Amino acid sequence: MPDFKDLLSIFGFSALLGFSSAHAAAVVAPKVLVITMFSAETKPWLESRDLKDKLKVPGLSKDNPEISCDTKGLCVMTTDIGYANAASSVMAAVFSDRLDLRKTYILIDGIAGVDPAKASLGSALWARYVVDGGLRHDIDARQISAGWPDGQVPLGASSPTEKAKWGAGTEVYALNAALVEKAYALTRATPLLDSDAAKAYGAQYPQKAAKEPPKVAICDTVSGDTYWHGSKEAEATARFAALATDGKANYCTTQMEDNASLTALKRGADAGRVDFNRILVLRTASNFDREAPGKTPIQSLTAKSGGFGPAVTNAYRVGGAFADAVIAGWSEWEKAAP
Repeated sequence: MPDFKDLLSIFGFSALLGFSSAHAAAVVAPKVLVITMFSAETKPWLESRDLKDKLKVPGLSKDNPEISCDTKGLCVMTTDIGYANAASSVMAAVFSDRLDLRKTYILIDGIAGVDPAKASLGSALWARYVVDGGLRHDIDARQISAGWPDGQVPLGASSPTEKAKWGAGTEVYALNAALVEKAYALTRATPLLDSDAAKAYGAQYPQKAAKEPPKVAICDTVSGDTYWHGSKEAEATARFAALATDGKANYCTTQMEDNASLTALKRGADAGRVDFNRILVLRTASNFDREAPGKTPIQSLTAKSGGFGPAVTNAYRVGGAFADAVIAGWSEWEKAAP
C-alpha cells in the first residue's frame, strides 16, 4: 500500500507540502572537490574517472548545472570563466543543502599564463599566495606622470610604486603553507605531458626556465578578469603582487578566477561550511604571459604555443595524483589538514 507521501505525489500535492526529490536526497560529503573553470579543464576528469553520479545544484551555471561524483569521494564541478561566474558557482556549491564540505579538500585546478623566467609550458604550479591584480587604479600610459613605469596604481596610492591605502579585503589569500608543501611533495614526481610545439615555442625565449621540460613547482598566482598580455603588463603585475604581499609573493601564473572563488570559499569558511585550511590552487602553464624577443604582444597573445594540450592534461594528472593520495589515506586526512 502506498504511504502518505506517495499518495500526495499521485495527486500532485507533494510540492505543495514541501516533499520533493531534492528535499529527500542524501547529502554528499566529498573527500575532494575539484573546481575547474571551463569544459576543456573538466574533460580529462570526466573521461578518466567514473564520475557517474550527477548532483544538480541550484545556482550553478546553466551550461554546467551539475557536480559529477564517483563512489570513492571525488567530485568535480565547473564554474565557467571569469570572476562573476566563479564566485556565483562556488557560492552556490558552498551553501547548497546537497553538499557537506566541512571536511572536504577543495582543489581549484585549471590552466594559466606563466612567466617564462619561472617555468615552461605544461608546468604545474601550486600557489601559496593568490593576489587580485584587478583591484587597482589604471591611468592610460599616454597620461601618466613623468618617471612612472606604467599607469597601474594601487588603490589610494599616489604612484605605481606605493602600497595601497585602502582595499576590498579580498586582495590577497595566503593558503595553508603546510598543505601546499604536502601537495607538492605528493605530486612532484608526476609524469607530465610535453609537446614538440611547446618545446619549439619555448625555445624562442631567452629565459632558461622557458626551455626546460615541464615541472611541478611552488610559486604564486595573480587573478584578474582582464586577460592582459605583454612584458610591460607583466612587469607591472610582478610589482603589484610584491607590493600587495610585502614582497612575499613569487608571482609566476596569471588567471581569471581564483580570488573570486576563494572569496566565496572564505564566506563559506566564515559560516562554518568550509575549512579554509583544506583549500589548494593548482595552475598549469598553457601560454607565456609575454612576448618573445622580436615579437609584439599581440603576436604572442594570438600565437599557437602548443601549451594548451599539455596544460589541461597536466592539470588533471597532478590534481588527480593529489586527490588519489587524499582518498587513499582518508583515515588520516579526514582528521586534520597538514
